[in-house]
Amino acid sequence: MDSAPVPTIRPYGADDIPALRAIQQACFPPPFPQSLLWTREQILSHVEHFPAGALCAEIDGQVVGSATALIRRWHADDPPHTWSEASDHGFLRNHDPHGTALYGVDIAVHPSARRHGVARALYQARYRLVRRLGLVAFLAGSRLSGYHLHRSGLTIQDYAAAVARGALIDPVITPQLRAGLRPVQLLTNYLSDEESADAALLMAWYPAEHAS
Repeated sequence: MDSAPVPTIRPYGADDIPALRAIQQACFPPPFPQSLLWTREQILSHVEHFPAGALCAEIDGQVVGSATALIRRWHADDPPHTWSEASDHGFLRNHDPHGTALYGVDIAVHPSARRHGVARALYQARYRLVRRLGLVAFLAGSRLSGYHLHRSGLTIQDYAAAVARGALIDPVITPQLRAGLRPVQLLTNYLSDEESADAALLMAWYPAEHAS
């Protein structure tokens, strides 16, 4: 039996823009707001402001996933924020090389490449970057994308709590829990997103808790 393909992680650049945009379109179809998909200008800004945080995954030479991040100052007691505030509306011009945490503003894996360890490889690359830069945490504002299936019976607060304790499975949050992230706070009005009622969970991974 042939072994499963192993994803390769590398920085993305201008030549990858068509592939990155195609992945976005495949991963986030309507009702997700299409205005929030990466534009060419945003991708170029990612590469300009923090190339180490602009990562893509390849299998057999084909780009099948991407993950984008920046560094920002953060403390566990910080007030709630929105995706636009954290990411400078997706341009990352607020990247702070003297910040304390790596903040993931996006991750996407083409549907045809799922179940091949692509998301895991991208997360592991981010964790290595946190360690290499001596940061205190990796953070991500994560969509509660399964909430629309439970909207009639649960508030978003109750849904988030049920997912966090493992009573419900969420397509975004549950894999992150398995990848070692844990919930910090519920972010309401985080992102225009019908499926999650505009809410997200701020998730964190702390290198001190995962010493190798």
